[in-house]
Amino acid sequence: MSIRLSPPPGAPRTLAAAQLSNSIGDGMYYTCSALYFTQIVGLSPARLGLGLTVAWALGSLAGVPLGHLADRRGPRTLAVLLALATAAFVASFLVIRSFVPFLLVACLYATAQSGLAAVRQALLAGLVTPAERTGVLAHMQSTLNAGLALGAALGGLALSIGTRPAYLAVFALDALSFLAGALILLRLPVVRGTPRRTDDEPRLAVLRDRPYAVVTLVNTVLLLRLPLLSLAIPLWIATRFPGLTWLASGLFVLNTVAVMLFQVRAARRVTGLRSAGQTVRRAGVILLASCAVFALSAARLPVWATVAVLTAGATLQVIGEMKQSAGSWQIGFDLAPPHQIGQYQGFFGTGVAVARTLGPVLVTALVVTWGVPGWLLLGGLFVAAGYAMGPAVRWAEAGRPGRVPESGTRGDLSRA
Repeated sequence: MSIRLSPPPGAPRTLAAAQLSNSIGDGMYYTCSALYFTQIVGLSPARLGLGLTVAWALGSLAGVPLGHLADRRGPRTLAVLLALATAAFVASFLVIRSFVPFLLVACLYATAQSGLAAVRQALLAGLVTPAERTGVLAHMQSTLNAGLALGAALGGLALSIGTRPAYLAVFALDALSFLAGALILLRLPVVRGTPRRTDDEPRLAVLRDRPYAVVTLVNTVLLLRLPLLSLAIPLWIATRFPGLTWLASGLFVLNTVAVMLFQVRAARRVTGLRSAGQTVRRAGVILLASCAVFALSAARLPVWATVAVLTAGATLQVIGEMKQSAGSWQIGFDLAPPHQIGQYQGFFGTGVAVARTLGPVLVTALVVTWGVPGWLLLGGLFVAAGYAMGPAVRWAEAGRPGRVPESGTRGDLSRA
């Protein structure tokens, strides 16, 4: 069965090209930023961690109002402006030499990035039919991983050189990548904004939508998978198997390549809310299995068997990741009112910020401190969230005025 890596021509391919450009910059930034700010700028690790936590906490709040602005004024122009703003803020890092300016620019950078993510979703919704969105998002996720891998390779080259000019070159290229992304977005047609339907319609209606908030919360629990690959698994390997630290990078490559090759295929069966709920439920079960396999690695096994068990756990983890991503994309879009896609996607996206901010503390405490019981408890959270998504989606769907259920009964969704 052939695997088509490139998205369909037209708007999807242009959106993916902009995504590729931005993700190359992000890959360079994520690889080099910690060492740049500590070794070159001179910030302490504690101040760096504090600054980034504050920045992303504030930035996560920007998605809803900026998404709302995209709904009203049109998303293309705003997406271009936010990409340009991100380029400017990244370039500002080149001249920062102390904590306070760093904190200010980091907050602006996180705000622009969070807003850009929400506005890009609104732009996609305006250019792609609902039936095509999940497939296009799957292509874009594959593109994202390809760009991150390329950016990480460029960042790794700068790390190997280790000089100030090498780091500065990376940040300059990062800024240029967002400038290029803005120019690519200009090739898309204009998507007109939509006015409020009634004068008494809340400006930020998503903040009053309790069912959607519950769906977002359930999805946030599933997004605790995010710190697994970047933090929990490397720490687990380093503390339990010091001689296998090299395997952490290998598992990262496995994850990246798998998403590049198979995310599109994993999303093919997601066609509506019912199939999305079923896919998320399966994701929870697979993530539980992944955690159980990682827990099994604590047994006294030969080195080759330990490597095989850890690789199996990472394989299950990436399968669960791809299924959770595909299902959540469909759910996040389908439950949003068509004229409020931007603000709803901005709210749904806060789950990523919360998982990345609080997830490392929680996941590290479970896995590193508690060991095997912690892995099993984390897996229990995943499967509980997977099974909770179906009822949460059914509740949210029931509150959508004028919505026609999918083929079958609404009772079918409760099995998702």
